[in-house]
Amino acid sequence: MPQGQPETVPDDGLTTRQRRNRPLLVVHTGEMKGKSTAAFGMALRGWNAGFSIGVFQFVKSAKWKVGEETALRALGDVHARTGQGGAVEWHKMGEGWSWARKQGSEDDHAAAAAEGWAEIARRLAAQTHDLYVLDEFTYPLDWGWVDVEEVVTALRQRPGRQHVVITGRRAPSVLVEAADLVVEMTKVKHPMDAGQKGQRGIEW
Repeated sequence: MPQGQPETVPDDGLTTRQRRNRPLLVVHTGEMKGKSTAAFGMALRGWNAGFSIGVFQFVKSAKWKVGEETALRALGDVHARTGQGGAVEWHKMGEGWSWARKQGSEDDHAAAAAEGWAEIARRLAAQTHDLYVLDEFTYPLDWGWVDVEEVVTALRQRPGRQHVVITGRRAPSVLVEAADLVVEMTKVKHPMDAGQKGQRGIEW
């Protein structure tokens, strides 16, 4: 794809403008860090374009604060005050947890994930946002808490021009197949290999 030019043009009956403006389903997966960071970078671009942004975090603890949340919430405030950019909503699904399980049983977490997806499905049907970031959504799909076929059907049938970005390891193959853009993050080197822990401003 040199200089942003597609290598082939499909015989789909669409104009160049129509094809360019199709809503995208994007998946950031793989074992390396950077999946959520890249998705939030897309959210920043979307905000600058005037998109309504909806971020839904599925796994991180509700107490866990990431720098992107503070920044995007501040940009949402800028929009509310000045009209610049787009509206921003940030939601954490249920209690949540990181790699160490915390409050609630597995059934509680599964129910919270299902409830979170149900809300997103309602918003997709209502065309509430222009760009959705479903952060770490691959995990409840992988664990069977949310039906992946139901999700893919809803995403394929979403109306209007709604972009959706899904992050997390082990993206189900049916989701990868349905996506327009899939990135797999692979590790070449990482500071943790040398015993260095994550640090503020870099990991969060």
